[in-house]
Amino acid sequence: MTETSSSSSSTTTISKDLPSDYVSAVKGFFADVGIHASLPQNSFSKDFYSDLIRDLLKVDNVLRGRVSCIFSVSPAVGNYFNGLHGGAVGAIAERVSIACARTVVAGDKELFLGELSISYLSAATLNEVLVVEAAVARSGRNLTAVASEFRIKKTRKLVYISRATIYHMPPAKL
Repeated sequence: MTETSSSSSSTTTISKDLPSDYVSAVKGFFADVGIHASLPQNSFSKDFYSDLIRDLLKVDNVLRGRVSCIFSVSPAVGNYFNGLHGGAVGAIAERVSIACARTVVAGDKELFLGELSISYLSAATLNEVLVVEAAVARSGRNLTAVASEFRIKKTRKLVYISRATIYHMPPAKL
């Protein structure tokens, strides 16, 4: 069975072996999460993603090899289940890890994220205030490893941990 969506020209193929009540349930789920909703116009602007994450974080402490930030789980970075979206955890971990690496790497070297691993230990609900603490685990000539912990500020409960490998680009010699 093939259906054409009214909102776009894409087609959906549905297996004949699938019961119709399953198909209805899946369609209902996608409608509930807003698959047909349009995005706000400002989300198409340059660096919207960076602005969203940067405006969320508040710097608490910066030392050589350590950075601490505070943020509140707002609806802008929430998921369907009223918790912090996993993609937002990754974006925040990336931003804080690069900031932490920048405290030990010379300013003339460009940094880029090579690898990021995240463990989701628990959930942070909407309006929960979290503390992100990042520390350089190891730094060398060509790369820096940064470990980050996300904790609920009030209870100090560990909710997410991340480890980032950040590579250094040597300055161009012209």
